[in-house]
Amino acid sequence: MASNGSDRRPVIGVSTYLEPARYGVWDVEAALLHRNYVDLVALAGGNPILLPPVGDWQDQSVALLDGLVLAGGADLDPASYGRPAHPRAGAAQAHRDRSEFALLSAALAADLPLLGVCRGMQILNVALGGTLHQHLPDRLDHRDHQPAPGVFGETGVVLDADSRLGGLLGERAAVRCHHHQAIDAVAPRLRVVGRAADGTVEAVELPDADFAIGVQWHPEQDLTDVRLLTALVRAAHQHSRAKRSVV
Repeated sequence: MASNGSDRRPVIGVSTYLEPARYGVWDVEAALLHRNYVDLVALAGGNPILLPPVGDWQDQSVALLDGLVLAGGADLDPASYGRPAHPRAGAAQAHRDRSEFALLSAALAADLPLLGVCRGMQILNVALGGTLHQHLPDRLDHRDHQPAPGVFGETGVVLDADSRLGGLLGERAAVRCHHHQAIDAVAPRLRVVGRAADGTVEAVELPDADFAIGVQWHPEQDLTDVRLLTALVRAAHQHSRAKRSVV
């Protein structure tokens, strides 16, 4: 059945990364993304579109999107927040940092509904003037945040009851984490709305945006819970309708 335009599934862009990959007879660099991200967007009612860290992201470029997910991944270059590199910090990926800062800037300028996941939340914080702890094990027992490389930890998070996230998920949530870095100084425009028991910032919101949330955890690791992505898709649908109404 043809869509009448008002009921089309919103297009949700999801950032990707460039990594060596092997498939079939090929051993090449590829634009990659964990499949769970696209499955979660689809389950929540959106159409996912993959955004590789190349190209020129400006205000006009994000016009094809109704919403944006900044995915998790490699550590940010600490030079982006004025710090020397910690010995345990991951190798910088300048192409991805540059692309995602530009993508985020364009999304914020367009008030595009967005969700930052893990690294994505850190991008949001740094872009708005915040800084990061580069290696949590220097400060606390971080096994709930990253039990081992490639293993997600289960972390309890307390959310502010009056926040958007608290309204979606309740005041307490058990989430899946895999990170050794976290927010240090919080960007002035952001509001911290969720913390782990050890005080680690696990969720932020941008109050002056229509929908801009960052979570340190990985919602794509639980495909049985689509509440957060469903909220993003609903906001994206409203954003799309508003765009069409002014055309």
